[in-house]
Amino acid sequence: MSLHPNQVLLAPVVTEKSYELIENRKYSFRVHPDAHKTQVRQAVEELFSVHVEAVNIVKVQPKPKRRGMRAGRKPGWKKAIVQVRQGETIEIFEGAQV
Repeated sequence: MSLHPNQVLLAPVVTEKSYELIENRKYSFRVHPDAHKTQVRQAVEELFSVHVEAVNIVKVQPKPKRRGMRAGRKPGWKKAIVQVRQGETIEIFEGAQV
């Protein structure tokens, strides 16, 4: 499946754990469910003008939720952790202070 780079990366992941990974040059993104490592690498390199060293893909499992007696579940999603080359950064994470 051919995806445009803007369709591959959906949003940055904003959590305390993801901001701790920035110190190791690792950035977390929510990605399209059908995207694979090569597509994520190409999308990050094209959109942010950096060189990617490694890509790890994680499937975040759906969580069961309840509101009173009504049971349901939150949908699962796919996360990519991207490591960039030494000395390079991604600007959208620059304001993050850990």
